[in-house]
Amino acid sequence: MKNKFLTLILFSNLLTHILFAQTTPLPRRIDSLMQAAHRIGVFNGNVMVVNKGQTIYKAAVGFADGSRQYPLTMQKRFDIGSIAKEFNGISIMLLAEKGKLSVTDPIRKYLPELPAWADSIRISHLLSYTSGLPAGAMNSNRDVRNELLSLKNLANAPGKAYIYSYSNVYLQQRIVEQVSGLKYQVFVEKNILKPLQMKHTVMDLPLNDTTMAIAFNNKFINEKPRETTSGWPRLTTEDLYRFIAAVDSYKLVRKTAIQQLSEHFGEGESSLGEARFENGELVWHQHHGSNFNYEALITHDLKNDRFVILTTSNQNFKVRQLTTAILSILDDKPYIVPKRSLYLELREEMLTDFDAGVAFYRTATETKKDVYDLSFPIGDLVNTGKFLMRRNRIDDAIRVFTLGLLLDLQDKDYAIACQFIAEAYKQQGKNDMAVLYAQRAVRKDPDNKIARSMLDQAAARGKNQ
Repeated sequence: MKNKFLTLILFSNLLTHILFAQTTPLPRRIDSLMQAAHRIGVFNGNVMVVNKGQTIYKAAVGFADGSRQYPLTMQKRFDIGSIAKEFNGISIMLLAEKGKLSVTDPIRKYLPELPAWADSIRISHLLSYTSGLPAGAMNSNRDVRNELLSLKNLANAPGKAYIYSYSNVYLQQRIVEQVSGLKYQVFVEKNILKPLQMKHTVMDLPLNDTTMAIAFNNKFINEKPRETTSGWPRLTTEDLYRFIAAVDSYKLVRKTAIQQLSEHFGEGESSLGEARFENGELVWHQHHGSNFNYEALITHDLKNDRFVILTTSNQNFKVRQLTTAILSILDDKPYIVPKRSLYLELREEMLTDFDAGVAFYRTATETKKDVYDLSFPIGDLVNTGKFLMRRNRIDDAIRVFTLGLLLDLQDKDYAIACQFIAEAYKQQGKNDMAVLYAQRAVRKDPDNKIARSMLDQAAARGKNQ
């Protein structure tokens, strides 16, 4: 009797979903998802969904700032974090197509003031983040420049490893300026914004400008203005859609240029984030960015002719799950409203007090499964470790990565944790430990190119000693 009753409930739930899907228009279903995500506290931002050339959903969900006194509007501008690097990648390719430069050129050809290591770095290495330039924590163009001018040695030979260093972006922009004779911001305005009629995009607009969606954290505290590097487009969700549509339809640069920008090393991102080609045609383009509590995700499924654009001013790292849910709605499939991110709170706890952060992690994973999304525990720990590494908390980062090794992991995830431990030890100059963990990574996942590259570099150093 109990089994029959359970079967009846499951059938009733399925029937309810089917009837809801059949009778409720797509915009209402998407809106139901986004409003639920806002109520839970995992989304505050603007949304645009385009299906087969038709905009089927466009909405501003939430508040214009942390005061919660003013509603968000579609006219508000957002910072898009790492997605901005598509603008400098496209700028480089525009110059290449005009014959003004070649991506195989050494960067010292255009920036002769750089040290001798610049002779070995090609522009293509900057585009794929394989230049060998170490990751830094500089907050202004001046500081990045001074750091580069004083750099004695690269972290590795160009083309041999992936390092997500902002120095690559900085140097791309300086090359654009040197070759074009224009400030980078002016070049973008002239060659990208105006041709695409991106009238609501402003380069380097202050984050506290009244036309910006002001970013805030989960305690509804607004981000304070801080010093940053330059070259950031601040734009509306609709302008971001207009830009990505032009990139993916080869309206700005040719297909071969987009193929070059999509090249990546191992698990590292390309200049376009993740852009996949099949039989010579672009079939998928997805790129995530985050910066100062802003977050954005663009997703273009070219096979099914769909765009999902999410821009937020309250970073919660749920835009991927929300995009998956939206695509499920378009496919008339069930979806899940995401829970709160453990990573976001964990990283702040560990940054303040590492041991208290570990205690918070254990309590959350053992007693608060209904509150936090615990579907990818190694991801929470790896991302927290990376966060600590960017703030030069290397020992604490190693402890977090090592904590991840205690989980029940797939071989590939175990290898990634070992890879980051190796990178952390390498950053400390502890090369023996770096080699040890790189070996562990390769044993678990022979296809981990980053760990394998570290071993190849260690072997080369051994031969030269």
